[in-house]
Amino acid sequence: MDLFEYQARDLFAKHGVPVLDGEVIETPEAAAAVAERLGGRAVVKAQVKVGGRGKAGGVKLAADPADAVEKARAILGMDIKGHTVHKVMLAQTADIKEEYYVSFLLDRTNRTFLAMASVQGGVEIEVVAEENPEALAKISVDAVEGVTPAKAAEIVAAAKFPAEIADQVAEVLQKLWTVFIAEDALLVEVNPLVKTGDGKIIALDGKVSLDANADFRQPEHEALEDKAAANPLEAKAKEKGLNYVKLEGEVGIIGNGAGLVMSTLDVVAYAGENHGGVKPANFLDIGGGASAEVMANGLEIILGDPDVKSVFVNVFGGITACDAVANGIVQALELLSSKGEQVTKPLVVRLDGNNAELGRKILTDANHPLVQQVDTMDGAADKAAELAAAK
Repeated sequence: MDLFEYQARDLFAKHGVPVLDGEVIETPEAAAAVAERLGGRAVVKAQVKVGGRGKAGGVKLAADPADAVEKARAILGMDIKGHTVHKVMLAQTADIKEEYYVSFLLDRTNRTFLAMASVQGGVEIEVVAEENPEALAKISVDAVEGVTPAKAAEIVAAAKFPAEIADQVAEVLQKLWTVFIAEDALLVEVNPLVKTGDGKIIALDGKVSLDANADFRQPEHEALEDKAAANPLEAKAKEKGLNYVKLEGEVGIIGNGAGLVMSTLDVVAYAGENHGGVKPANFLDIGGGASAEVMANGLEIILGDPDVKSVFVNVFGGITACDAVANGIVQALELLSSKGEQVTKPLVVRLDGNNAELGRKILTDANHPLVQQVDTMDGAADKAAELAAAK
């Protein structure tokens, strides 16, 4: 989960990272009182989860409270790289003398954590990495050892921070590492980390991505979720504990196991090329030990997607027995019918593995007019694509 800047700033403050005072608002009129509290002058910053806000006109300096209202009015409602601005943050101004860059992230390739730092901050770090790669220090961080004073000093030295601020930067790095670990983050980035006129080091901007897999031990993170921007189907699936991702296609997909579901997406996309470019509508993994209830919940979510024209249920029975899957399909159709929801989308079902024969018999006995059984994965994908194209 990516956070807005103001949310990242709040997490920084919580763990002692030096930040400037600020407040988020949603209406231009609210800017006057906030700017007054901040001393009159304020920086008005668009709150969107994308970079390049400054270049797009989403960061403006307000000279006084009245100007803050006008600046907020100009920014609210803007479109920045496809993201509409619904909130702005007013922050204290700073006497900036130097701009730096620091971050911690998960290094998936090397299966470790990585610290990155540069004295060339304030610009997109991708530009620095491409045009002047030697200016970007990359230091591995041991997951057990973490960022000790010695490791922080190593990062500072590698990035060639000036000696007069080295100790301050090292201290900030250790606090940012605390944010990274304590909040179960995948990325903690400060760009820019600034040196002010009086020699202080301050995190002037922040970017944080949290690991959704750690939600079970971070219940307070639910309050940080941008529910207004969430896809309603994904939100509903999350409430039911389903591993679901909405895609732009017409064939709903249900499978057990992420690998099988990914393969199913590929097979459906390939088959769809022969039927007018039909594509998968979603990723939905019901898991290795899913019950009939889970199957019913997943089918209810997919059938509720107006983009879906047909559904492909592809299950290889292992821990999840095929008879449980078949019962889930029957129960889901009965549930929707009992709610008065007319089911009109055809289902193509391919069952193989544990209790496959029993599962097929359950579906055959149910004799639902919308359910078709196909023995092979390729054949089922083709049939699902054909049915979607015919809608």
